Amino acid sequence: MKTRKLGKNLNRNPPWGLACMGMSEFYGAMDDAESIATIHRAIDLGVTLLDTADIYGLGKNEKLVGEALRGRRNQVVLATKFGNVRASNGDFLGVSGKPDYCPEIL
Repeated sequence: MKTRKLGKNLNRNPPWGLACMGMSEFYGAMDDAESIATIHRAIDLGVTLLDTADIYGLGKNEKLVGEALRGRRNQVVLATKFGNVRASNGDFLGVSGKPDYCPEIL
């Protein structure tokens, strides 16, 4: 399988990864067990890049991915994005790249 190097210090990865957004919001009913099984199967098939963000499911997606990676974290590169701020009801409030926003999402 062809791989690509991400950055100067990261492992080589296939040119594709698993986008996890739909596992917590946006595309209908969610099934955490099925999502975790999907992540496990993807890793078993050689996927080494997982993508998530704090905006997906108001942080639920990052928790889901974290649960799926328990005991397997060293097998993947995890990409997460932040800065899209939403209210607790899901309304989009804007973008924040301010340093003080980082601890708020933890």
